[in-house]
Amino acid sequence: MLNESVIRDVIAAVLKNGGDFAELFFEKKYENRYELKDGKIEQATSSEIVGVGIRGFLGTKAVYAYTNDLSRENLINVAKKVGEALEETKIEDLTFNFNRTKRKERHVVLIPPVQVEKTDKVSVMKKAYYAAKDYSELIKQVVVWYWDYDQEILVANSEGTWAEDRRVRTRLMINAVAEKDGVLERGFYGPGAGMGFEFFDRIDVEEAAKKAARIAARMVEAEPAPAGKMTVVIANGFGGVIFHEAVGHGLEATSVAKGASVFAGKLGQKVAAECVSAVDDATIPNGWGSANVDDEGTPTQRTLLIDKGVLVGYLVDKLGARRMGMKSTGSGRRQDYTFPPTSRMSNTFILPGDYHPEEIIAATEYGLYAKTMGGGSVNPATGEFNFAVSEAYLIEKGRVTKPVRGATLIGKGHEIIQKIDMVGNDLARDQGMCGSFSGSVPADVGQPTIRVKEIVVGGRNK
Repeated sequence: MLNESVIRDVIAAVLKNGGDFAELFFEKKYENRYELKDGKIEQATSSEIVGVGIRGFLGTKAVYAYTNDLSRENLINVAKKVGEALEETKIEDLTFNFNRTKRKERHVVLIPPVQVEKTDKVSVMKKAYYAAKDYSELIKQVVVWYWDYDQEILVANSEGTWAEDRRVRTRLMINAVAEKDGVLERGFYGPGAGMGFEFFDRIDVEEAAKKAARIAARMVEAEPAPAGKMTVVIANGFGGVIFHEAVGHGLEATSVAKGASVFAGKLGQKVAAECVSAVDDATIPNGWGSANVDDEGTPTQRTLLIDKGVLVGYLVDKLGARRMGMKSTGSGRRQDYTFPPTSRMSNTFILPGDYHPEEIIAATEYGLYAKTMGGGSVNPATGEFNFAVSEAYLIEKGRVTKPVRGATLIGKGHEIIQKIDMVGNDLARDQGMCGSFSGSVPADVGQPTIRVKEIVVGGRNK
């Protein structure tokens, strides 16, 4: 970590040259990434990054710069340039004291990845590889990725914030490809957590791999999905990616403050069906998107976004707070020190309702059961989305029947959440990476099983 006197001088250098707020972000991160293909390690990289980001505000104007030269002379020089770029207000008489609060550690790590041999990590990968490869003769290729990192941060600013945090994350990703009669289908599963290597004592690695293989093997033998408007039941877990992408991003101050969101100016208004409530919670112990403090040094929290259909909250960072006249919700996040922080989701999910999943299926005469969601595209300004369904089945007379492939879900997020008429009691969360202005960050998506009474389903011909 940097010396406190250097940090104090850097913050002062910004304010003496311009601006009314200054912040320093220090990061040190060790990272490991491995790729296993055809039973052999294809790539293995280990890296360390160390750097500092310096930011200044003047009202709602922000300037950001970063460097990996941590000498006092260079840091002061960068800080001066940030202040000069802000111009106008120059604070000569500086008095501020850092408030060092004791960190409340919610995310206990038992086995730091740095203490684990590479051979042990590869052993986990091979276990996953063979479990997926041997699942079915239809599986023709399996790729397994392993990723871990250990990140230490320090945030200090002219308001007196002094916050330190450590984030350790571990993830295993399996991609299986099945082939039959020239048709290829893939299945993917990527569990992760804010844990060390003990994560692999908490999950069944072979079952995780078989899940990816099952999706590929079932879909390669499936019939093409029908197209048209129909009732769709979306399974729990990664089904929450639609809410995350088509609704969640529209609740971030990054878009709300600019009026570039369909949810801007709608606090207190009904925006979803009464059965829908949703939160963003960065305090979940060892959650994939959790942290003790955000990347601006603000303690993280559980933020209620939608309460029984009514919009009650946004996700707000420091700059967004200035622009919107609201308090930060501890939602300032960034990929690393080379990015300025912006408002971002952490672990975002629809809260559970009253129905058992079986009741939701039984109440559906005809429709599509989207068991596993895939990737897609979203227009954050309009909420328009197009998502592939990786694993789907028809629902006929209240029963899940034959598998179908090639289905896509098409619609607008703010319209779809008004058409949800049943919410299950089986909340589950899955892991992913979320990209935005401040880079790619770990994020949980989640929901219980839900039913959308009408949505456009795109299919494909035989």
